Amino acid sequence: MGRDLFAHEPAARAVFDEADSILHVALSRLCFDGPETELNDTYNTQPAVFVTSVAVLRALEARGIGRPAFVAGHSLGEFSALVAAGAVSFADALRLVRERGRLMKLAGERNPGGMAAVIGLNRATLDDICAQASTQTGQSVQVANDNCPGQIVISGHRAALAAALDLAKERGARRAVPLAVSIAAHSELMSVVADDFRQALAATPFSPPQVPVIGNVSAQPLTDVAAIRADLGAQLTSPVAWTDSVRTMLAQGVTTFIEIGPKDVLTGLLKRIDPPPASGSLTVRGLAAGDRAGVEAVVDTLTA
Repeated sequence: MGRDLFAHEPAARAVFDEADSILHVALSRLCFDGPETELNDTYNTQPAVFVTSVAVLRALEARGIGRPAFVAGHSLGEFSALVAAGAVSFADALRLVRERGRLMKLAGERNPGGMAAVIGLNRATLDDICAQASTQTGQSVQVANDNCPGQIVISGHRAALAAALDLAKERGARRAVPLAVSIAAHSELMSVVADDFRQALAATPFSPPQVPVIGNVSAQPLTDVAAIRADLGAQLTSPVAWTDSVRTMLAQGVTTFIEIGPKDVLTGLLKRIDPPPASGSLTVRGLAAGDRAGVEAVVDTLTA
């Protein structure tokens, strides 16, 4: 993850070098070489994905791609979106992301739970299923990620999660499968660390964003520092309103979306949120930049 950017993009290499210096660990080597088990620990995963995303961002900027009209990020991605908007420095955001990873791991140890993906049911149906499963088990499960129409992730205690998956299958879900994660992100199980994270947010310097940042919780622009801190704090225990976030940008006339980070999941979701018209003509396009080839493709497309 990020190895070819480090090798060939000086602006990206500077990001990895700065991250290693700030964290006093070789995060770059962990990104490039693993081991996978260590990289998949959320304490490391979160800063690794964040740093790689900002490395891609800086490589694009060095190639002449200017600041976008809007930014948004899915869950952890909201932090790199805030860096892109000039609302927080890379160094301050990295320290905050590291603390977020530490606290979320701690919450997972104190309140064990899990997450699962449900395909083929709408948000209202999943909200109802989660409420029913919570009542049946006396534990908690809720919608965590509203990714796109027909693809929703739920999160909570394992017994309640299992009950919700059974109910989802009964209600016609095409797939309902647990995810390979050790924490129940974006659920009330994270509440045990919410106050600590809000303290970390309060200690982090933010500035008003230079372009609109669409918040995960509200799916509306975060226009000032107070709104940014409130959204990031609420995000721990609230669903990621990604479908509505993208629709907010579409309603503002956005037609080109550039995904930065190590994968292209959000570009795939875009096709479900705004499917091509029956005529086949392309009205909205998504471009993914996760490595050097992706950066070059984005630059070629936008400067053609």
